[in-house]
Amino acid sequence: MTTRATLERRDFGLLPDGRRVELVCLRAAGIEARVMTYGATLQALLVPDRDGRIEDVVLGHDDLGGYVETRSFYGATIGRYANRIARGTFQIDGKTFSVPANDGDNALHGGAEGFDRHLWDIAETGEGAEPFVRFTRTSPDGEGGFPGELATSVTYRLRAGELEIEFEARADRTTVVNLTNHAFFNLGGTERLTDILGHELTIEADEFLPVGNGAIPLGARAPVEGTAFDFRTPHPIGERIRAPEEQIRQGRGYDHNWCIRGASNGEPRLAATVRNPANGLAMQLLTDQPGVQFYSGNFLDGTSVGKNGLVHRMGDALCLEPQRYPDSPNRPDYPSARLEPGATYRHRSTYRFTHA
Repeated sequence: MTTRATLERRDFGLLPDGRRVELVCLRAAGIEARVMTYGATLQALLVPDRDGRIEDVVLGHDDLGGYVETRSFYGATIGRYANRIARGTFQIDGKTFSVPANDGDNALHGGAEGFDRHLWDIAETGEGAEPFVRFTRTSPDGEGGFPGELATSVTYRLRAGELEIEFEARADRTTVVNLTNHAFFNLGGTERLTDILGHELTIEADEFLPVGNGAIPLGARAPVEGTAFDFRTPHPIGERIRAPEEQIRQGRGYDHNWCIRGASNGEPRLAATVRNPANGLAMQLLTDQPGVQFYSGNFLDGTSVGKNGLVHRMGDALCLEPQRYPDSPNRPDYPSARLEPGATYRHRSTYRFTHA
């Protein structure tokens, strides 16, 4: 009997400038992750459903061209600053820095050329019961308008039934950092691709951040109680997505930050659970971050063709992005995104798959 290797490297194509992109396949008991050097991106995540059928539960493309030609953030590492910075400006110790606006008047996911648009290096790999790959990239001082040279690593590690993603960064001058992974999940799989409105969601949060125009937080946290944003107990995503609430209108659905209850104390704690009743597949998100952005795929508009030649439409996937809060560099009352020289930014999140 032959055993499949727990780690495999293969070519995934060439960038327009001729640089080669690699795909790294990690396999552990009951789960397989495929990650590529372009954007340090999760290209596929294969897990068994209740009946043993293997499902690829993240949206993406079958070839490199789809990622290069259209910036959709599928499975990508997001930086230097995930989510939005109002008007693309912030101050550090009285000095103003500007990130080019790429989302209306605001900077989104690092601006026009974020970490998702760069080729990363494979620094280390490991096989065995917990196969892993560590990607690295050094962002030069001033890249995208952010101060300081930033040395960053992203490690994907598999364990039985779960994927862990760990981010680290160090800067040579004071800066702001907020890294995350932007996987678009559909627990029904990408082969047939039905919408996620029937997925049941729980978010471990008593408060969320209401937003104004441009999806910038208005300010103070607001209680979820009595609103369509109360996921403290499981609710189908589509149950209240057309509720006559101003915040639903602002986001064209859900595209907000939830403030995860309790301090992490440096260790990941349960932030959210999503379950697909149709196949029994459930996913828990555990993170050490203070917030999670839940996005219900509102801007998938049929212009992107993904895996298996299927078009991605509104509601075909959901995102659960662990993070610092949006616009934190401009909000001293939010958890700080400031990183000092000599200090290390750390973010660890785990996606755990079960059957329920």
